[in-house]
Amino acid sequence: MVQQVNFNDASLKPMDAVQNQAQLQILQQQASKAAESVQSFNDVLQTTVNQGTALKFSAHAKDRLGMRNINLSAADVSRMTDAVNKAAAKGAKQSLLVMNNLAFIVSVTNRTVITALDDSNMKENVFTNIDSAVIV
Repeated sequence: MVQQVNFNDASLKPMDAVQNQAQLQILQQQASKAAESVQSFNDVLQTTVNQGTALKFSAHAKDRLGMRNINLSAADVSRMTDAVNKAAAKGAKQSLLVMNNLAFIVSVTNRTVITALDDSNMKENVFTNIDSAVIV
C-alpha cells in the first residue's frame, strides 16, 4: 500500500521528510523497472509472434533447392507464406504447395518447407502424407 505524503506538512520533522523522499525514490525506481519489464515482455511477445509466421526451410529443402537450381525471390517466399497461412486457416497439417512449375511439401504446423521439387522431378511422383494442396 502506497501512502501519499505531503512534504509541506508542518507536522513532519526534517528527518521524516528525508526518509519519505528516499522511500518515494525507491518506489519510483521499482515502478520504472516494472514498466521496463512490461515493455520487454511486449517486445518478446511480438518477436515470437513474428517468428511464428515466418516460413523456414529445412536443411533437406535447402539441399534440394540448391541441387535443382531453384531460386526463390522474396516475392515467391511471400506468396508461399500466404499459401501456408491459408492452409493453416483451414486446419491443414502437411500441405503440397504448387507454384510456378515447382512443388513444395510444407509442414504447416511447424511452418517449415520440408522438400522442393522442380517440374522434371514432379512427373509421375505420388505425394503421400499430405492433407491438403494449395495451388499458388
